[in-house]
Amino acid sequence: MQFSATFFTLFLAASSVIASPMPAKKTATSTAAATTAKATKAATGATGATAATGGNVLTSQAYNDISISGGVAGDAKAEALALFSAIDTANLASVSAADLKIIKNTHDVAEDAEVDAFNPAIDAATGTAADELQNGKIKNKVLKLTATVLSLQIQEAQGNGDATKLAAEQTKLDKNIALDVAAAGQTATAVDFTGTT
Repeated sequence: MQFSATFFTLFLAASSVIASPMPAKKTATSTAAATTAKATKAATGATGATAATGGNVLTSQAYNDISISGGVAGDAKAEALALFSAIDTANLASVSAADLKIIKNTHDVAEDAEVDAFNPAIDAATGTAADELQNGKIKNKVLKLTATVLSLQIQEAQGNGDATKLAAEQTKLDKNIALDVAAAGQTATAVDFTGTT
């Protein structure tokens, strides 16, 4: 009987090893998928924002954190679009109401910064300082108008559009992008402004 109990114990131990799940071998496909997932997470930042699928992908931020006015002129269009890169522009109808509100608030805070900070600073400045503030103001206008055009495109995709207003705002945006490109390489000065999206 002792032999059969020992045999039975060994049999159970062997069958539990055979039945235990083995970890899946890493393949080139699974490694590539993991690398892609890490890259996507890194690209979307700490918020984990991904392309809009009806959920919220934007977060409210302070104006100074989203301002593109500093640095150099010439690339304001790309800088402004980067702020909204989490929005799925191929499916604007799916943009959430909360994200649309943040986009509209981006316009509003950039408008406030233009009127309450840029205009007085430019009026008080002279020479190169005034030119650099003007370059910053143009970059701010590109941000403001990018938000305006995007919000109007979203509203149109969601059935609440105004094609005439969208065309007019797109014309203003194109004009300011052209002004920014014309000043490419020149210093652009930002202003400090308190406000949030």
